[in-house]
Amino acid sequence: MLIRQPDDIRPSEITPPEIYRERRRFMQGMGALAAGTMLGTVPEALAGVKLAGVRTSAYKLDEENTPFKDVTTYNNFYEFGTGKADPAENAGSLRTRPWAVTVEGEVGNPRTYDIDTLLRLAPLEERVYRMRCVEGWSMVIPWVGFPLHEIIRRAAPTGNAKYVEFVTLNDPSQMPGQRSRVLDWPYVEGLRMDEAMNPLTLLAVGLYGEVLPNQNGAPVRLVVPWKYGFKSAKSIVRIRFVEKQPLTAWMRATPSEYGFYSNVNPQVDHPRWSQAKERRIGEFFKRDTLMFNGYGQQVAQMYRGMDLKKYF
Repeated sequence: MLIRQPDDIRPSEITPPEIYRERRRFMQGMGALAAGTMLGTVPEALAGVKLAGVRTSAYKLDEENTPFKDVTTYNNFYEFGTGKADPAENAGSLRTRPWAVTVEGEVGNPRTYDIDTLLRLAPLEERVYRMRCVEGWSMVIPWVGFPLHEIIRRAAPTGNAKYVEFVTLNDPSQMPGQRSRVLDWPYVEGLRMDEAMNPLTLLAVGLYGEVLPNQNGAPVRLVVPWKYGFKSAKSIVRIRFVEKQPLTAWMRATPSEYGFYSNVNPQVDHPRWSQAKERRIGEFFKRDTLMFNGYGQQVAQMYRGMDLKKYF
């Protein structure tokens, strides 16, 4: 039943404007998402849809978040081009419904999750992380997701599972950057098992409380905040548990520049530039790079006794 308000009363006068606008935006987006699911397509309106039931996490920073516009228009995602603006300009071709993530390898419970099942797998929470790019710039981003160990626990890894390999979508018709040979596609990344199980390691499905934009790795990506950004694989379709260390995309391309661990380390320079300083997006002056990107208290024990200049 539709109850009409008098013509001289606007909804924005009944409900506080910020709540009214967000509620309207959410309902419009969800309606478009439902229509797109029935049609087998992904509506453009999925961008900007609020994620429901997101709880506040203890993982916060006493630092200013990087503006949403910068987070979504200045990033690396070579599947859509090598320029910083290319992902935002070209990622509209990515179809994020239907989407499936296969969990396989040295596990007792292999399984394929459709993206909507994955969204309900564990409570979603917002975590504000520093993110550091190997090129020398950084951001502070409020991600939405759940710890990767929720997937790992359900997979029941065998004793042979020493590493976790992440494989991203390989479809040049959707990802025009894959038509070039800048990397050997598909994009592959990996973590040691203890790194994957660390509570900081996040499987992200959103940022700023909204569904993850295509250009930021939709519909599901990895976030490993103490490592350089290229370790956080985007648009994941396969999570494989393996015995041997995976050969990652950047190790295959230039092994002298990109090691398996890729921990943020101001004492280990990239062959072509220093890592001692970084530029936070939105700031003019550079700041000192923090060891492990500032997460040493949570992760340093995993590397005790290792030569981090050799295992860079």
